[in-house]
Amino acid sequence: SRAAVNELTKEGAQAATDAKEVAGRTEIIITMLPDSSDVDLVCAGEDGIFSALKSGTLLLDMSTISPAVACKLAGDAQRRGCDMLDAPVSGGEAGAISASLSIMIGGEAAAVERAMPIFESLGKNIVHVGRAGAGQVTKAANQMVVGTTIAIVSEALVLAAKAGVDPAKVRQALLGGFAQSK
Repeated sequence: SRAAVNELTKEGAQAATDAKEVAGRTEIIITMLPDSSDVDLVCAGEDGIFSALKSGTLLLDMSTISPAVACKLAGDAQRRGCDMLDAPVSGGEAGAISASLSIMIGGEAAAVERAMPIFESLGKNIVHVGRAGAGQVTKAANQMVVGTTIAIVSEALVLAAKAGVDPAKVRQALLGGFAQSK
């Protein structure tokens, strides 16, 4: 996204024309993209990261993508002499701004150790959960819990309303107990 690049260059970042140029100029690359196909394109596309990857480069994909794609890309990176970690995050924009993200990491322990100073600058709850793809599986589990929580809170408030109890007061009461949720 050219607009995002322009915004970052105003803050002192160096612009590149494509992912290939980035790969040729750096030793650590972080991606955080909307979907599996985007990450695959940026990494493995014609002018992608893998087309100019230097041996020893560390790739940190912080997107939320398919565990299968994360595993495939990690294997592709490994065959090129590089490490790739899948490290999706939870905590939203507020967590990003306050550097309090929860980071769920899949990949090799040595690569996690190398990346830890970066992760520590971005988050508070940083957990290496296992091999490549494990970060994405953990993020899926996180999303299941979040989605289910939202659904059951909605059902609880509908129950209260149908029973003639003010849902706002039920919410207020729930906020004081174990049912409290962001």
